[in-house]
Amino acid sequence: MRWLLGAIVLLVIGIVFQLGLLVYSMYALLGVILLSRWLARTWIESVDAQRDSNRLIAEIGDRVAVIVDLQNTSGMPIPWLLVEDSVPRDALSSKPPKLKVDGQRVALLQVGPRGQKSLRYQVTFSMRGYYQIGPLMIESGDLFGLHRRFRVVTEPHFVMVYPKVIPLAGYELASRRPIGEIRMAHRLFEDPTRLAGVREYQRGDSFNRIHWKATARTGKLHSRIYDPSTVAGSTIILDFHRAMYPAQGEPYRSELAITTVASLANAVSQLGQQIGLVTNGRDAADRVREEGWKRDFRTRDAVKQSVGMRAANDRLQPVIVPTQRGYEQFQRIRESLARLELTDGLSFSELLLEATSRLPRDATVVAVLGDVTTESAIALGNLRRSGFAVSAIVVLQSGEASLGSAEGTRFLDADGMVDKIGRLIAEGIEVRHIDNEAAISDLCSRQLIH
Repeated sequence: MRWLLGAIVLLVIGIVFQLGLLVYSMYALLGVILLSRWLARTWIESVDAQRDSNRLIAEIGDRVAVIVDLQNTSGMPIPWLLVEDSVPRDALSSKPPKLKVDGQRVALLQVGPRGQKSLRYQVTFSMRGYYQIGPLMIESGDLFGLHRRFRVVTEPHFVMVYPKVIPLAGYELASRRPIGEIRMAHRLFEDPTRLAGVREYQRGDSFNRIHWKATARTGKLHSRIYDPSTVAGSTIILDFHRAMYPAQGEPYRSELAITTVASLANAVSQLGQQIGLVTNGRDAADRVREEGWKRDFRTRDAVKQSVGMRAANDRLQPVIVPTQRGYEQFQRIRESLARLELTDGLSFSELLLEATSRLPRDATVVAVLGDVTTESAIALGNLRRSGFAVSAIVVLQSGEASLGSAEGTRFLDADGMVDKIGRLIAEGIEVRHIDNEAAISDLCSRQLIH
């Protein structure tokens, strides 16, 4: 635009002062400027592209192939075209990197009339998550360097990478003794298939409770006594507030918490028991842009700021997968965990206040915590006192030793973790702690809840 305005001003000066050579030069310059603008726009608008990916769901360590086909739809050659298929920058720059790219993702191409070009690369995912692949950004311009045009020509693809699932040692399906099943402390329900004994008939007993053999033998009415029902299944409550996972332990601790939840959910689901998930983390799908992909831009920075996933998310509602049975239920939980991100929204105590009314009382509440605050301990204690069966799993920093060793106690005392776990124990909540994936495998070698 500056070149154009300058040429027009000089042209006017040349005409006013009758400077023929200047007028001729400005006419030539204006012609070059207008021609270059037309060529840059024609070349950039003549490009069409399509991206193909061999899959949109992956496991940690999988390689996903991406092919981007470009076509020049005009009869004019494009002398230069800079193309870049975008991937999340934070995923590449994080330590350790969440993904690795092998192949040609960025290229400078020359495309002939009606010609075609392709980009081929592979993405290896080393961490679970919800990753945006694309859109494709292209840049072209005139041969004089006077004009450059930028454009986004494809919509992105989103690849969901599932969290790791670790088999739990000592988790025998036939024994039915793991996390989700305990004896009720209060006889809120009785199991008519489990006879505990016989007592004399009391007013209000239903006729189907009468034990006729004992009645005939003694000449007095007797009623059956049944064992209290067991609590089958679990509702896992994951605290995924950013303040509970200090930066020095990231991303290890938060990913260990996700792996713990996924492994527990898988084990309980395989038993045929009900399983559910409640968390204060945010869903990465809430940050996906739904429009504005195919646009023209003036600068490369404007392109990159407009095509990525939104950074802000003001969601304050918890992510809830209702407690149910079935293999599909575990898949729903695993998908939610794959997209889950740390948030600075609801605290753990606020999460419990919001979700308690939706927690089923016939399922054990298992809280997975990155840290233990006084508020979270009191909230779990109140939940237990209201009649829920509650247990807690605390995720420690990598390398922390067992609470049973003197070295581990000294290490934990530096962070005050012994006192923090003591808060849960004081509330009558049984606590387990883990600091590595091997500890997850041994988590249910004994009963978690007695």
